[in-house]
Amino acid sequence: MHILHVVGARPNFMKAAPVFRALRDRSGVRQTLVHTGQHYDANMSDIFFVQLEIPAPDINLEVGAGTHAQQTAKVMIGLEETLLQSRPDLVLVYGDVNSTMAAAVVCSKLQIPVGHVEAGLRSFDRTMPEEVNRIITDRLSDMLFTPSEDGDQNLAVEGVPAEKIHLVGNVMIDTLVRLLPRAQLPVFEGRPREYALVTLHRPSNVDDPTGLTRIIQALEGVARELPVLFPAHPRTQNRIAQLALNTNRGLHIMEPLGYLEFLALQREAVVVITDSGGVQEESTYLQVPCLTLRENTERPITVTMGTNMLLGSRVDQLGIEIERIMAGEAKRGSIPPLWDGHAAERAAAIVAS
Repeated sequence: MHILHVVGARPNFMKAAPVFRALRDRSGVRQTLVHTGQHYDANMSDIFFVQLEIPAPDINLEVGAGTHAQQTAKVMIGLEETLLQSRPDLVLVYGDVNSTMAAAVVCSKLQIPVGHVEAGLRSFDRTMPEEVNRIITDRLSDMLFTPSEDGDQNLAVEGVPAEKIHLVGNVMIDTLVRLLPRAQLPVFEGRPREYALVTLHRPSNVDDPTGLTRIIQALEGVARELPVLFPAHPRTQNRIAQLALNTNRGLHIMEPLGYLEFLALQREAVVVITDSGGVQEESTYLQVPCLTLRENTERPITVTMGTNMLLGSRVDQLGIEIERIMAGEAKRGSIPPLWDGHAAERAAAIVAS
């Protein structure tokens, strides 16, 4: 059996790695790893793949940046040629990036079975490009591997046959469980013992000058009581500088961090402030309070069962919620079922059967 994995961004590798390893242990399975190059990440060095225990990609389509349409078209053109040459028995796609949706469309037209890992997630907000990608990918996939029961329910409501749906758990947590013992806190001057950890990347939060100003001012307020560590993309750092923000020395705007360093900071944080879906999941597993600056989430189980709370655009609430957390009134969450580090093994068993 020849299985081809399609990944387009760093988070996809974190999800694909445990599945790749689990299938590697199966006899008669040959695997190809295709990186579309949708996102270039300088942190994807050799050590990145060594830590994940997977080989560097066999093929890199190098599609690069562009509009959603441009990226999708480039992935489809490059991947079609690859699939026609290799003719895999199954293509596995991950998450909700443009490469995921593009691969599902190409496979469907070529009559190549496709499996979607992390299927069934819904924010019910089609202004999010990722939501469109999720819906299209799930409609075209032959095997849907869901991380939680809400994913099964969403797919059932949409009319997906039950025999296509497989609840396996969260493969991203597989990677976290595997690498957490190796996660070491980064060393830098003035690192505080207690801190809030921030990660923001959504355009509504970092590209809009008014919104970014409100967030930074709110974080400066938080930093008067609790130091704030904010690893930020260089583009976001430049916008903060251009707006002449961040006059509070307690707010540390930092360079982006590698996965292990960020994971260690997340594990030790008093609270995490984010707009990232993956961080919502990780903080729930780590039992760290999480405040999400989004109006909705495709991972509602992190709210109903985990440590996550949606604040939407109410950044003025950050200080109030953090005061509660520091007073010992943090939301008490639990780890969702099957978030146990073995989701990929369950998915691999289904694929092999």
